[in-house]
Amino acid sequence: MKKEGCIFCKIANGEIPSKTLYDDEKFRVILDLGPIAKGHALILPKEHADDLYELPEEIASDVLILAKKMAEKMKERLHCVGLNLVQNNGEAAGQTVHHFHMHVIPRYRNDGRKINWVPGSATEEELEAVRKQIVE
Repeated sequence: MKKEGCIFCKIANGEIPSKTLYDDEKFRVILDLGPIAKGHALILPKEHADDLYELPEEIASDVLILAKKMAEKMKERLHCVGLNLVQNNGEAAGQTVHHFHMHVIPRYRNDGRKINWVPGSATEEELEAVRKQIVE
């Protein structure tokens, strides 16, 4: 089901033109208009889900299979030497369009692009407390 007013629903379903790399009954893959690197693409499900939490499990598994296919094609055709898959959920995580999408970002040696975070630290006790909070 599409969500009224969702720009990614409109793009995914062909209502707004895009530089489409792949299209089937479930997904459209487009080039990102603000690419981090040559070939930066977005995988857009045609059915609306705001984020990963709302995404049906079947679509969630299919998106990773499609990401692998796109990665293989990018490696072959663009000669990238690495690849980032990025998927943000919620504004705190950097999500700006509230329609689930996955970034497929080809990477090139010395491309100067970084997906950064500063590693934190945790004690053994803190890690164990978090583990218990999640699994128990």
